[in-house]
Amino acid sequence: MAINLQKGERANIELPKFTIGLGWDINESHTGGECDLDASVFLLGENRKIISDPYFVFYNNLESPDGAVKHSGDNRTGAGDGDDETIHVDLSVINPAVKEICVVVTIHEAAARKQNFGQIRNSFIRIYDAAKNVELVKYELGEDFSIETSVEFGRIYKRENQWRFEAVGIGQSGGLEQFLSKYA
Repeated sequence: MAINLQKGERANIELPKFTIGLGWDINESHTGGECDLDASVFLLGENRKIISDPYFVFYNNLESPDGAVKHSGDNRTGAGDGDDETIHVDLSVINPAVKEICVVVTIHEAAARKQNFGQIRNSFIRIYDAAKNVELVKYELGEDFSIETSVEFGRIYKRENQWRFEAVGIGQSGGLEQFLSKYA
């Protein structure tokens, strides 16, 4: 049975291989035009910085050099039920320098399109065992991010040889560039 987390709560990750599913729906009354959300993953070292450029996994770099993180690719509409984008993680092959995996969702060209997370609903991040189709943890973003164009959904971090997931749910109005400057 899945653990439903609230913002700031944590849960242990017991499996070395799992999938991160991210989902969202566009409000019917959004500002019009395509609303393209993008999941990105930052693989961070002890200093909370990307260990090297190829360890930033997103729609233009779908796999980390160690093969531990694989992105499913860009879903430009968010249409339908379930996960809109997925990220497969194999901690058994992850570069030992990686101490944290930060999962961010941004709105592509948000400023030009006058879009923000206030126009998004039913946002969630979940971790599940794809082999058994069993959900382990889930965090639903219940907040109204009316000016934010990017949200750090969650992070997986290693402490005392144990990987844990934290439901973060922190929004920013700077988009992907702001996260790149924070973690690069």
